[in-house]
Amino acid sequence: MSNGTVLIVDDEAGIRESLSGIFEDEKYTVITAPTGEDALEIAREQMPDIILLDVWLPEMDGIETLSKLREIDNDIPVIIISGHGNIELAVKATKLGAYDFLEKPLSLEKVLIVTKRALELKKLEEENRTLKADLKKKWRLIGDSAKMQALRQQIAMAAQSNSRVLLLGESGTGKEIAARILHEKSLRADGPFVEVNCAAIPQELIESELFGHEKGAFTGATERKSGKFELADKGTIFLDEIGDMTLQTQAKVLRAIETQVFQRVGGNKNIKGDVRIIAATNKDLAEEVRDGNFREDLYFRLNVIPISIVPLRERKEDIPQLIQHFAEMFSYENGVKPKEITSGVVSIFQDYTWPGNIRELRNAVERLMIMIPSNTIDRADVEALGMFASRQSTSANDYFAYKTLKDARDAFEKNFITRKLEENNWNVSKTAEDITIERSNLHKKIKAYGITEPQR
Repeated sequence: MSNGTVLIVDDEAGIRESLSGIFEDEKYTVITAPTGEDALEIAREQMPDIILLDVWLPEMDGIETLSKLREIDNDIPVIIISGHGNIELAVKATKLGAYDFLEKPLSLEKVLIVTKRALELKKLEEENRTLKADLKKKWRLIGDSAKMQALRQQIAMAAQSNSRVLLLGESGTGKEIAARILHEKSLRADGPFVEVNCAAIPQELIESELFGHEKGAFTGATERKSGKFELADKGTIFLDEIGDMTLQTQAKVLRAIETQVFQRVGGNKNIKGDVRIIAATNKDLAEEVRDGNFREDLYFRLNVIPISIVPLRERKEDIPQLIQHFAEMFSYENGVKPKEITSGVVSIFQDYTWPGNIRELRNAVERLMIMIPSNTIDRADVEALGMFASRQSTSANDYFAYKTLKDARDAFEKNFITRKLEENNWNVSKTAEDITIERSNLHKKIKAYGITEPQR
């Protein structure tokens, strides 16, 4: 098996022969060319893995040949060799993208080492490009419903500016995916994408997480640490669950937005940061402002381009595509054969309200892929696992088990309110609006019936 194809370009036959022998002994496939013109023709037809190129060639010299090789394929590593090397020539070759510059007489051992390193770097770069391509496939919005098409259009328009974006939607609807797509389609796509989950970081540490800290700033700060704002310079910072940030930290974030300047915890040096902010929340920030839990000035700063992401129950026509996508993704990631999911399963999924949205659906598909051994998954498999049994609404016949009308009515009202709260991701204000009662009245009923949000 060949270690790769090497093109040796030199006008001296002795050099071509000696290098060919060394590379062939090391299991490389070798092609030789005496001129730059021949090298270009071979590069177009056979696409070698690496090129050793002499500078002093008849007619077209090595520097001109290198320039034209870059037009054919910019990724082929080129090692320049010369018997008359100088710094100016080396700098010129490096600017044109040469991997290295070797002087004659050549150390054959060094030639092999440099070649091996160049090929290893090329392989790493190819793997990196593949990984980036796979990640871009992973961050996709699945579905062709009218609401998803409108969302894609909004993201495409918002991505072209540097304006701040506020993503609104229930937990599990795909706000992180939307944020990543906004970054990938923006002018900052080559810069970093830095994510901060404001709800997952203890409040006493979030300021350090965002802005960094100096050594000795607090107990445990044994060295200087760069914060997320600093790491996101020239890129995008995604502040997820911004509604859970304390008022004290909100003030620091507001100042960083207004001035593009911040200080590390325990420091006094101003640090400038060119950062685009995308924030997300599953809370009603306008209500949080009214309740005094969120700064109004920060809300207006973040809410330049608001984008709402609808819950899954409002785009059930996308569920078949989502099921197929997650099934294929699970099969690919685990190296297993894809399973067929029947229309009966799709029907059950479309009848369900999905309070956990896309995240819950993905977990449900993964559970089916793991727990069902057969290559076909049908309705009976879903029912056997009892996946949605605990969340189905109580049937009308169950209420006849109660002795009094009041008991039956109370049981129905409790089930009804619980289901509506689940559908609205336990947002009391939105639930009150949906079932057309006063928010204060709904709070009283929740307390009276002992309804509590389950721990996720």
